[in-house]
Amino acid sequence: MQRRNFLISTALASTIGVKAFSKTSNKEGFIVKNGENRLGEHTPFMGINPNDVKISSKDTDGQLSVFEYIGNQKVGPSLHIHFHQDEIFYVAEGEYIFQLGDKKSVLKVGDTIFLPRNIPHTWIQTSDRGKLVYFLQPAGKMEEFFLIMSRMKNRPTNEEMNKIHAAHGMKVVGPPMTLK
Repeated sequence: MQRRNFLISTALASTIGVKAFSKTSNKEGFIVKNGENRLGEHTPFMGINPNDVKISSKDTDGQLSVFEYIGNQKVGPSLHIHFHQDEIFYVAEGEYIFQLGDKKSVLKVGDTIFLPRNIPHTWIQTSDRGKLVYFLQPAGKMEEFFLIMSRMKNRPTNEEMNKIHAAHGMKVVGPPMTLK
C-alpha cells in the first residue's frame, strides 16, 4: 500500500510540476532591444541609473522577471530582504561588491551570484560604469516596486520607504554600502 501511495503521489506531483512550468502568458516569444524596457516605461534606479524590465512577470505568469541595470554612478540599494524571491545577478560590465548576510564578495565581468530569499543583501558598484542582468524568481511585485520608486519626485522618508518595501514583499534592514 505504501508503494502505491508513493507512486500516486509522485505521479500527481510531477503532473502539477509540469503544469506549473508549462504555462506562460506569452506564447509568441519576443525581443526587447538594447535600451528598451519591456513595459515601455523606463524605471531608473534612484532616478539616475537605467533599470529596465527585459522579461516581465506578465510574460511568465509571475514565475520570473529579468532586469538590466546600467550603472553610471557608484551606488547601490539599502541592505534589504526579499521574503518571497530569490535573486540571481550576472555582471556584464564593471565591478561590484555584493554583501550576502555578513559576507562581502567582489564580482567582476562574467561573475554570477545567487542571493536566496530571507537573507539580507545589498551591492555597490565600484567601477565608473557597470551593467548587471538580474533575475527574480518568482517575479513577485518588483516591477511595480520599481515603477513606484522611479515616479517619486523626492526621495521617500524612512517611514515611506519601509511601507513601500513591505507592500512589495521586502524589508529594509540597513543602509546602503559606501565606498568610504
